[in-house]
Amino acid sequence: MLKYFIYCRKSSEEEERQILSIEAQLQELRDYAKQNDLLVMKEFTESRTAKEPGRPIFNQMLSEMEKGNASGILAWNPDRLARNSIDGGKVIYLVDEGKIQALKFPTFWFDTTPQGKFMLSVAFGQAKYYTDNLRENILRGIRQKLRRGQLPAKAPVGYFNEPRLRTIEPDKATFKKMKKILELFAIGNHTLTQIRDEMFSLGLVSKTGEPLHLASLHGILSNPFYYGMFMFKGELQQGSHKPMISKKLFDKIQSALYNNGKPRKKKIKEELIFKNFAVCGICGYKITGERHIKKSGLVFTYYRCTKKSKVKKCTNAFLPEAGLANQITNACQKVSIPDEWRDKYLERISEWEQEQHNSSGIFAQNLKDKLTEIKNKIDRLSDGYLEGAFELKEYHDIKNTFLAEKKGLEEKLDDFERKGNHWLELLKSWIIDANQAGNLANTKNFLAMRNFLRTVGSNRILLDKKLQLDFPKPYDLLWNLPDYARAESEGKGAENSKNEKWWT
Repeated sequence: MLKYFIYCRKSSEEEERQILSIEAQLQELRDYAKQNDLLVMKEFTESRTAKEPGRPIFNQMLSEMEKGNASGILAWNPDRLARNSIDGGKVIYLVDEGKIQALKFPTFWFDTTPQGKFMLSVAFGQAKYYTDNLRENILRGIRQKLRRGQLPAKAPVGYFNEPRLRTIEPDKATFKKMKKILELFAIGNHTLTQIRDEMFSLGLVSKTGEPLHLASLHGILSNPFYYGMFMFKGELQQGSHKPMISKKLFDKIQSALYNNGKPRKKKIKEELIFKNFAVCGICGYKITGERHIKKSGLVFTYYRCTKKSKVKKCTNAFLPEAGLANQITNACQKVSIPDEWRDKYLERISEWEQEQHNSSGIFAQNLKDKLTEIKNKIDRLSDGYLEGAFELKEYHDIKNTFLAEKKGLEEKLDDFERKGNHWLELLKSWIIDANQAGNLANTKNFLAMRNFLRTVGSNRILLDKKLQLDFPKPYDLLWNLPDYARAESEGKGAENSKNEKWWT
């Protein structure tokens, strides 16, 4: 009596989803064996595709058949045994050698005659043809999706695959949450772990409900899909979906990823408000603060070098807090703008805004010309690739550079059209800030003055009880304005010759 092996295979791939499950196949084959009085020695099951050779369970079964442990195979259909020419050839060869004497299928007839072996090879060939043809259809569908600007893959976090239209749309439940996460990380003050915890608190988790792995989070933060592009097989593609963020914000996220580190927040003590504000002019170490309380109850606070240098002995003198506070106050007053200047300059800016409006069309046209030039370069690059002038990797690298530049110009043009007078807004903001510096000095708001000088001043050095600072333009013109010129200019506005230099 012939001995049989039962073989069941189920592939998880898209094209074989309609095939019976392994449990269903087993039950059908057991019933078939019982009805036909077949002796089953062993059951083999595996979840692997048969498009390519190398299935371990299938190879194990054939090895046992070569040893003579069985001489027949019971399977649901020939395509369960093979969908490639190598595995199909092995089965037919073992039939020719007599190692396989019988093949039983509930859905297919076979005997070991030449006609039967021919029909079996036809069945294997049909299975391979089906797989190859299906692959071509899938690739054709992918190419069509790429032409429409659609990502042929699962939607990233914040989006979902719309089954009816087969597009990727924003997910109402997670779109705004994910946008908040991206904007938060772009600030640069959070680590990946902190961002992951924030996502978990918002319900942005993995399939299992657990927090995302850091590697997965890194992939999300570096995904160009969020600014309107997507990467497919190493090539950047223009997407037709709704962007979540701008290219400018995406670049900030990449910079934050590159410089990713733990945020360093400095705690500021009120009683030592100027600690670490400047560095020593002799050894270059930070200036620290000390507070001493006498038995009488008097409090003395002064600032000095930390004297951490082991090479050079620091002789820099200490400075009482009152002396440093006075110098900081004077610095804020020197780089401030009086109320009269502020009003006159704001009036002048209003005139410039009108002139800028008239000339903005030229700048916008220049951006459009550059965009057209880049589009032409991309077209010529594609023609060159099709003619064999570039290798695939070289073509992808150059095209990705052009597409990134194109996206940047598009956003710059969009930003300019929305904020054509942005530089004038910055100038207006600077005038208001410079005017506010004088108000801070008048109200003795030392915390705000310290933060102001940290923002606009650099190379803050304390040497021989004197505070030295450098200021960028245009604060340096205010800083270097002689006291007599400032005094004579008070109340005379921007037209006064004394301040005409820095105003220009």
